[in-house]
Amino acid sequence: MRKSICALAAAALLYVTALQPAAAEDTGTPHHFGFRKSVDHKLPSIDDEGFKEELQKHEAIFLGDTSRKELYLTFDNGYENGYTPKVLDMLKEKGVPAIFFVTGHYLKDKPDLVKRMAAEGHLVGNHSWSHPDMSQISEAQIQKELDSVKAEIIRLTGQQEVRYLRPPRGIFSERMLAATRRLGYTNVFWSIAYKDWDTKAQKGSGYAYEKVTEQLHPGAVILLHTISRDNAEALGRIIDAARSQGYEFKSLDQLTARTY
Repeated sequence: MRKSICALAAAALLYVTALQPAAAEDTGTPHHFGFRKSVDHKLPSIDDEGFKEELQKHEAIFLGDTSRKELYLTFDNGYENGYTPKVLDMLKEKGVPAIFFVTGHYLKDKPDLVKRMAAEGHLVGNHSWSHPDMSQISEAQIQKELDSVKAEIIRLTGQQEVRYLRPPRGIFSERMLAATRRLGYTNVFWSIAYKDWDTKAQKGSGYAYEKVTEQLHPGAVILLHTISRDNAEALGRIIDAARSQGYEFKSLDQLTARTY
């Protein structure tokens, strides 16, 4: 009788255990990338944010070569708002290289613009397929997000490698940095940015010009969004002002070839 009761208890325990959800994968502490902005063209600081060591450990980029007056122009392309052609026209006119971080939606919606980016010598980077918080999804999901974008970029452009990643909304964790590094990516953050992504709060090209040029510093990685009318209209003046101050615009490939 006692054996029967023990057997029933053990079976009940197994049944209850089977009904319990699997333990969630430990995704690590999430961070929102941020920095203390440049003042008087001095270097900005991320020392106060508490994640500098994680970024350095996994060779993420947030500054270029700060010993040189070089700038790295990067754009995020989650969706098209009609201004990317104007941005590309200006980059071509001025002879400036850039990188465009694209999502799955952008690849599907504007393949011709993605082809044009690559054809005109720009890099096309990975911004994930569905723009999730990658600090909160599994490594398998991270790989699926990135592989989907990579395959479509290669199919559309013939670009042989997709080496650069910008995490959506700048959210990351050390686990996510490690996982994407194993997949062959260099995470790219920034050292110059402003609130340009709100299409309902555009304040004019003069505002965009001021917000970017007042932060210029050696080795700056500039983040802009192509959905901004202000950015599209100010870009030529920003480029001219930077060059008048002795800055050169470089490709991320030039930076990483020198660094690694």
